[in-house]
Amino acid sequence: MRLSLLDRSRTRAGRPDAAALEATVARAEHAERVGYDRFWVAEHHAVPGIASGTPAVLLAAIGARTSRIRIGSGGVMLPLHQPLVVAEQFLVLDALHPGRVDLGLGRSVGFTPPVRRALRRDVEAAESFEDDLDELRGYLDGTGPVTARPATGRVVPTHLLATGRGIEVAARHGLPVVVGGPVLDSDELPDLLRRYRRDFRPHRDSTPWVTISLDVTVADDDATARDLALPEAWALAVSRQTGEFPPLEPKEAIRGAERPAQVRRRVDASLDRAVAGGPATVRRRLDALADRTGADELMASTSTYDREALLASDRSLRDLVA
Repeated sequence: MRLSLLDRSRTRAGRPDAAALEATVARAEHAERVGYDRFWVAEHHAVPGIASGTPAVLLAAIGARTSRIRIGSGGVMLPLHQPLVVAEQFLVLDALHPGRVDLGLGRSVGFTPPVRRALRRDVEAAESFEDDLDELRGYLDGTGPVTARPATGRVVPTHLLATGRGIEVAARHGLPVVVGGPVLDSDELPDLLRRYRRDFRPHRDSTPWVTISLDVTVADDDATARDLALPEAWALAVSRQTGEFPPLEPKEAIRGAERPAQVRRRVDASLDRAVAGGPATVRRRLDALADRTGADELMASTSTYDREALLASDRSLRDLVA
């Protein structure tokens, strides 16, 4: 499998949000040095635990600090934007970093009603997703009703983020698909991916491409890896209890915190779902995932409080897959 990273610019307790963006750029530089194929960033609005709300701006900074690795969005939430504006942003990126830019698209309209109001969108905005997708692709390939600038003579590759029904949309539009979230644990996933490959309608010269996105943490042994995965698992469990996704905390603070039984169960379930362990454990889990899905690419979306440990995990994962 090809190997990529998705970094969500996770904030850390006691540190300014700007530090999360600086860490994302530094991680991209490290990913290029150790041989990753892609480095993608996310779009989340008004989330306390995530600093990245504008992928195109962050990708411009990453592109300026790297030279070979592909860079992209995982993803731009198309219902929140005008298709022409998205096309212009990514055509500018492609002009600045020729042939290195990917456009990953999602259909989320924001987590909460206040965020949707601030973005001037409602839940119905996602209903026009496929029409907006067609319009966007027209601007990117120069066949739209107006010509998006700059015209580079290249078409920015487009990918679709999917958690279920979106897999069918990707097949219908001839798009590579990035699969993540709860659907990865579904017994239906192999059948969904078989139908995706069977029903794929090529767009230009496109072919089916399946990327699996999930947390993958590699350490010297299983216990250490689960410790590194704990801050993200804790944040997810807390968010389900409070409705607010918090910054990452060090594992020592988490262990010392009061943990209701329900939160403990959610943390343990999250750690069990994540691919976290020593090299042998991770290799076994990834081999099983590859056999189950036939994935062409793995996109690791790992986060942890300890930045140095995160970079070490990235390096170990690259060595393991290579």
